Amino acid sequence: MTPHPLQVSLVQGATRWHDAAANREYYGALVRTLRGHSDLVVLPETFLSGFTNDTLDHAEQMDGEGVSWLRNLAAEVGAVVTGSLVVREGQKCVNRLIWMCPDGSHELYDKRHLFRMAGEHERYTDGKQRLIVELKGWRICPQVCYDLRFPVWLRNHHDPASGRFDYDLLLFVANWPAPRRNAWTTLLQARAIENLSYCIGVNRVGEDGNGIAYAGDSAAIDFTGNPLAILGPQEQVVSVTLDASTLSAFRQRFPAWMDADAFKLGN
Repeated sequence: MTPHPLQVSLVQGATRWHDAAANREYYGALVRTLRGHSDLVVLPETFLSGFTNDTLDHAEQMDGEGVSWLRNLAAEVGAVVTGSLVVREGQKCVNRLIWMCPDGSHELYDKRHLFRMAGEHERYTDGKQRLIVELKGWRICPQVCYDLRFPVWLRNHHDPASGRFDYDLLLFVANWPAPRRNAWTTLLQARAIENLSYCIGVNRVGEDGNGIAYAGDSAAIDFTGNPLAILGPQEQVVSVTLDASTLSAFRQRFPAWMDADAFKLGN
C-alpha cells in the first residue's frame, strides 16, 4: 500500500546564542503557525543554544525544560517536531536529534560524525546507531549536519524479502556555515540521487556568538536531484508535500539499486 502524501515543514531560523529561553519563544512562535497544517516540522541543529563550544554550561537534560517544551509543542501543533539539542550525559555531551511525536513518545539519534575541524570530537560523544522512524507509512532517516558528508553511513539498502528500502526520506538538521554552502547544496542533491530518496536539509541563518555566518540554503530535493524548495538567507518557514507514488514509480523505472555493491556496515 502506497503511503499518503507527507507534508513536511522546514523551519529555518536565526538561533539566539546561548539563550535557551529566547529560542523556545522564538522557535515556538514559528512552529505554532503550522498548527494543523503539517505532519513533520524540522528545526535546525542545536536550535536551543547554537553550535557551542561551552557544552556542559549550555546542555539540556533529557528530563529538563527543553525536552519538556518540545513535547508540549509537538502536542500543540499535532505534528512530529524534530531538531537537535546539546544533551548532557554525566560529564559528556551528545549532539542529540530528538524525534518528538504529538503523543509524547520520542526517538533519539546521536550525531555519528563529529566535526573535528571545530573540535566537536573533543567535546561530544559520537553516536553508534542509525535511526529509522516511520510516519504515516513513510520510512525516514534523520541525521545531523556533518553526517551529510559520509555516503557509506547513509547508504539506502533494498530488502528483497519485503521489497522495501531502508528509507524514503533522508533528513538533515544543520548549522552549516556560509563559506561551505556549495558543499551543502551539492551533497544534498547527491545523497538524494544516489539513494533514490527524497532528501531534506534544514540549516540556520544569521551569525552565531563565534562570528560564524550562516546562509540558510535549506532545501527539499526529490529523488532525481531536482529541488522542490530552496530557501534564501533569511528566516523562512516553508512546507512541501512529498508524494510516495512518484517515488515508487521512479524506483521501478530506474532500479539502480539492483546494481549496487553489496556490503554491510560494521561498528
